[in-house]
Amino acid sequence: MENLEIVDSLRGLSSNTPDVTSLLGETVTLLRRERQHYNWVGVYLLQGEELVLGPYVGKPTVHTRIPLNQGICGAAASTGETLIVDDVNADPRYLACSLETRSEIVVPIRHNGRILGEIDIDSDQTAAFTPYDRDLLEAVAAILAPGISKTPFS
Repeated sequence: MENLEIVDSLRGLSSNTPDVTSLLGETVTLLRRERQHYNWVGVYLLQGEELVLGPYVGKPTVHTRIPLNQGICGAAASTGETLIVDDVNADPRYLACSLETRSEIVVPIRHNGRILGEIDIDSDQTAAFTPYDRDLLEAVAAILAPGISKTPFS
């Protein structure tokens, strides 16, 4: 699927899925299925000063709660900026989850200027994420934000 097809599909899901947890689960499943270089796809939701793991697809992780002052995920949520790390082994912020992970992209989910969570994706390839991935995931985050903003998570 092209980016536009994925975005259109998720727009349809967001209008037809009444439960935000189901929508997040469908989203991570779709992204993992449509992008072969996305080896781990998850959503973290901001609760107080911690990111709490929501739905994900991939190997289990011990990082189910991440303080805002830790890791690439914490940095992205704290700054509100998308972070692309081409080589996680060269970034001291990286919280190791899998020995196979080589690169990561983290995209904040925001609504009305407030950070609600983020999309976190790992790849087993070095420098796997391009501006094409960034554009897709920022569009996905914008689709998810209104639903998340109406939940007890936010």
